Amino acid sequence: MSIVASPPFLEAALGRPATHTPVWFMRQAGRSLPEYRAVRGPGSILDAIKRPDVAAEITLQPVRRYGVDAAVLFSDIVVPAHAVGFGIDVAPGTGPVADSPLRVAADLDRLAELVPGEHTPYVQDTVRILAAELPVTVPLLAFAGAPFTVASYLIEGRPSKTYQHTKRMMHTDPDLWHAVMDRLVQHSVAFIGAQLDAGARAFQLFDSWAGSLSLADYRRFVLPHSTEVFTRLSRMHPGVPGIHFGIGCDHLLEAMLEAARGNGSSTPVLGLDWRTPIAVARARMGADLVVQGNLDPALVLAGTGPALEGTDAVLADNAGHPGHIFNLGHGVQPDTDPDVLAAVVHRVHERTSQETS
Repeated sequence: MSIVASPPFLEAALGRPATHTPVWFMRQAGRSLPEYRAVRGPGSILDAIKRPDVAAEITLQPVRRYGVDAAVLFSDIVVPAHAVGFGIDVAPGTGPVADSPLRVAADLDRLAELVPGEHTPYVQDTVRILAAELPVTVPLLAFAGAPFTVASYLIEGRPSKTYQHTKRMMHTDPDLWHAVMDRLVQHSVAFIGAQLDAGARAFQLFDSWAGSLSLADYRRFVLPHSTEVFTRLSRMHPGVPGIHFGIGCDHLLEAMLEAARGNGSSTPVLGLDWRTPIAVARARMGADLVVQGNLDPALVLAGTGPALEGTDAVLADNAGHPGHIFNLGHGVQPDTDPDVLAAVVHRVHERTSQETS
């Protein structure tokens, strides 16, 4: 009787030695792949997400092309808000756009609680297809937007550099702010939970724009809500690894790790962008810290040579620690050469397999 090895991604996420350092890329399923453009179809990305056969195929494409160690569901962080009828779409070249932003208490009525079986059955259908088709050694990652980042899109009405409306609500109407965040906690938990129920085996909570906040504001207005997401999910799915990631969050990392630990029973992985060295993160938060990251995406755009030099530097920074999931420090850019990413995957597998053999 043959014994199937535990997926390297799950081993590393739990801080245990694996056959090699696992690697996947945020936004690995998307615009950088010609095969994606061939099947994506016209219209909003949200339309493609509603077609389980298409969404599953797009999710599988980078697994086939690169040999990555995890698949990430082809979806978007505004799917829950869109599905409940808030009135938000993803505009090509812009990002999430809401014609009627959430600015007053009455607007919260448009942000109903998410019931996955009613609002997003297509997402669960996609996950079930993937759970059946993915190799057993390649887990599927569920994901959702963290409450703050989703709130910023709903309140600003579009991507922002200043987050002026979001911060105004925090400081002038904290009751409404916390009501919005409570609703978005429910969305995150229900959305990720439904994906895990359907066959996903780990998850990532994207708080992409939390870095726009001071530490004091993060702790006051965001930390309790992000903590609640991880706490609820750890109770619903004990032992399932959860990754917490944001951009420009070096000043928030300790607090973000605190959130990811939930009530103490979760298995947290801290995502790092390219600004924080892995060794520095472990010096600050403990030698047993499990991290994900953190090659600068700009080095991938610079070509194979710089990308591989950067890959080697990230592996050296990790210094053979078993708790490392290799990734970029942000998502794959649309004009990325897929051959460069393939070379990065090969280099990580080659170098770390030699170390652990």
